[in-house]
Formats: sequence, structure tokens, C-alpha cells
Amino acid sequence: MSDILLFDYWRSSASYRVRIALNLKGVAYTAVPTNLLDASHKKPDYVARNPQGFVPMLSIDGHDLTQSLAIIDYLDARYPDPPMVPSDPAERAKTLAQALVIAADIHPVNNLRILKYLEAEFGADAAATGKWYRHWIIEGFAALEAMAPGTGLFGGAQPDLADVCLVPQMANARRFETPLESFPKLVRIDAALREIEAFARAAPEAVKPE
Repeated sequence: MSDILLFDYWRSSASYRVRIALNLKGVAYTAVPTNLLDASHKKPDYVARNPQGFVPMLSIDGHDLTQSLAIIDYLDARYPDPPMVPSDPAERAKTLAQALVIAADIHPVNNLRILKYLEAEFGADAAATGKWYRHWIIEGFAALEAMAPGTGLFGGAQPDLADVCLVPQMANARRFETPLESFPKLVRIDAALREIEAFARAAPEAVKPE
């Protein structure tokens, strides 16, 4: 068993990002399944370590790290090969902007707690929440498609942080039956990334508990 523990939920796209980064960097870890559906992430012992009560949380080097991009940033400093962001300041800013289209603009308004709030407070049924979900994906993907390279990955020959964020969001898009015909570059990049072992081993279907 590794001393590095990843508290995650198999379907969480933020957890999926961290699993990909760990795999790309060859960092061995032990998964600690944390079921969002039975509120395991809200239990007092978990919240004491992670006040937001979210997943993922990575226990590493005596630290309990939270927020997927902050965790990946730590991993990038601790295990620099392969890098998730370029060293050039302008290229670094470009990669972060691409990743944040997903991590800051699409994902936060579509995660489980938001969908539950729409249902509980505004009476949104499954059709309404699905429409909400697809709207924000399409809006974000339209911008990301314009940013995407014509060939290769976002990271060129090797995956970068934008690629790590893209694959989980594409999985969510397919799960919510989002039409993807308008995003051929994103579809191409996603398909290429999912062929990479580090991405395949991190996929929800690969880590779903028995």
C-alpha cells in the first residue's frame, strides 16, 4: 500500500483529473473511495481534514491537499516530469486559461451539489437539469474549440493540464448526451488522449468500485 492516499469518487471529474496526473507522473497511490451519494464527504472526520467537504483530497508528504488544480500544481512541483504547464510565462498562462475554461467556468456550475440545489430550490426536473448542464458545456466548449490546436494535443506531443481537464469534461458531456458535432478538435484530442494508458487507467469505468 502506498503512503499517498487519494480520497476520490469514481465519477467525480475533479478526481478524474488528479488520477490522470498521478498516472502520467508515475506516482503510486492508494485510492480511498469516498461516496458522494451517501455523503461520505460530509462526515465529521473528513470535513475536519477538508473543510469544504469535497473530493478529491490527496494525503501526501504529511499534507491533506484539496482542489484538483492545486493538487496537480503540487504534484508538478514535487514530480516535475512530465510537466503539466510550460515554463515559458506566456505559454503557461495560455495553458492555464484553457484548463480554467473547464475547471472554473464549466464544471463548478454543473457539479452534483448545484444540480441538487436546482432540484430542491427551484423544482427543476431531470429534463431541466440536463438542459442546464448541456448549456454550460456547449458555451464553454465553443470557446475551448477556438483555442484548440489544429493538430496534436493541447500540450503538443505530450499531454498538459488542459488535456488533463478535457477528458473528464468530455466524459461528462457524453453522459449528459451533449451534442459534440460542433467541436471536432476537442473530439479528436479527447479520442487521442483516451488511448494513452495513464488516461485509460484513470477512467471512471476503470476505477468504479465493484
